[in-house]
Amino acid sequence: MPERPLVVTFGEMLVRLSPTNHQRLFESEQVRAGFGGSEANVAVALSHLGVRCQYVTRLPDNLIGEVAIKLLRDEGVKLGDVLRGPERMGLYFVEPGADVGAARVVYDRAGSAFANITAGMVDWTAVLSHASWFHGTGITAALGPGPVAALEAAIGAARERRVPVSIDLNYRPALWNHVDPLGVIAPIVRDIDLLIGNAHSVRAMLEMDIDNATLSSQTGAQDLAKRLAEKFRCRRVALTRREVSGARENRWSATLYDARSGAAVSTEPRTVEVVDRIGAGDAFAAALIASLLQERPLPAALEFAVAASALKVGVPGDFNRATVDEVDAYMRSTRPPQAAPIGQGRAGEPPLR
Repeated sequence: MPERPLVVTFGEMLVRLSPTNHQRLFESEQVRAGFGGSEANVAVALSHLGVRCQYVTRLPDNLIGEVAIKLLRDEGVKLGDVLRGPERMGLYFVEPGADVGAARVVYDRAGSAFANITAGMVDWTAVLSHASWFHGTGITAALGPGPVAALEAAIGAARERRVPVSIDLNYRPALWNHVDPLGVIAPIVRDIDLLIGNAHSVRAMLEMDIDNATLSSQTGAQDLAKRLAEKFRCRRVALTRREVSGARENRWSATLYDARSGAAVSTEPRTVEVVDRIGAGDAFAAALIASLLQERPLPAALEFAVAASALKVGVPGDFNRATVDEVDAYMRSTRPPQAAPIGQGRAGEPPLR
């Protein structure tokens, strides 16, 4: 029996601190602690979708690092040889707010164990020797020369072994610290197999011209995906879209373009009640990767990814633990909403700051 596909993800794991009951930071007497980080979120989501996953990171050589390792292993994520260092664990503080549009994130990750990683610390040829897919994000590229070099080395090794590569832009303005992302990101996303983003990240990181028509229609999103694929020679481009239609009500949709076939598909907006927006994009990325590895038809793959991300925003914390059966059951039990078409809600997906 052939072994299941193996996805390798690479990035920084963080300690997440959040006030309770939608209060402001430090106005609450209680703070909820947990772990998160985009690439770790993808790894955990993939594991629960039945896809073998290995997470590559660098953690502090202390009790916090040990707890993080145990948590990931309990979630079914393979870690291999975990890199350790004397530095601290990165932190981020999440203030959800009563309206998801008002969510605020404060990072405290400078000088962390992962921020001091270098390309030579990871034997990417060995790590990717049995890999079926490699996934990284623009967050890693924003963390300094060491993480950028390590990400570039990983992509180079993946290409040598013909391992498909996906990059989620994941624009975080606070991490770029007045550095223009284009010069860093453009070489990374060129010639990759799957580029994931939204209009805000594409405009900020890849300097694409995006007008109001592109932001408000499926046709515009499909055209933008095609332009991105042509400009950066990506095999596929996925664009997500969030519309804020109420204090805690959002509508989710997405577009997927395949350069080889020229096919472009979009989902109808799916209405969701938001409990925690953190990790929704990572749930989408994981479900889309899993679907493409399983060779689901493009429309089914995209619908599955949107449904997985919709399920994620309904639960607190970073991780999406929905199984394939749960996502499929959710898709069967819900119908496309009869609300206004794309463009009639309060459009936009402002990046986490």
